[in-house]
Amino acid sequence: MKNAKTPYSFQQVAEISHDGPFTVMDAHCSLCAKGAAWIARNDHVGAFRIIPIQSELGKSLLGHYGLDPDDPSSWLFVENGLAYHSLDALIRVGRRLGGVWNMLVLLRVLPKSLQNGLYNFVARNRYRFFGRADLCNMPDPAVKKRLLLDA
Repeated sequence: MKNAKTPYSFQQVAEISHDGPFTVMDAHCSLCAKGAAWIARNDHVGAFRIIPIQSELGKSLLGHYGLDPDDPSSWLFVENGLAYHSLDALIRVGRRLGGVWNMLVLLRVLPKSLQNGLYNFVARNRYRFFGRADLCNMPDPAVKKRLLLDA
């Protein structure tokens, strides 16, 4: 992932009507759908928005930050205009949600190579381990109201 992007550079990609934190995740992945529900359940202020990778907006954002939308390890978290990926993104989401989720920071004790290897292993096998889902058609209204789809 390119690290040279300046804060809020995503505004150059698309006019996003939401300035708060957002994630770009696979709308066909059951693990990602569970992740979206986790965010919706624990984000008590309703700040997070979720953008499907399969949308034009999702593809554009991933490309802008140097990630491949066709790569199963692509997952993005953007907060205060700065982008994060892999376990670092998960740790930062946990910090943003607060409470017990702050403990995700313990994953940082793992060497970066092990963090990346673990993340990539799960990401590349997510359909096999967790199955498929349709994030955009989930019955959970808390998730649906967070979806930020193409305008």
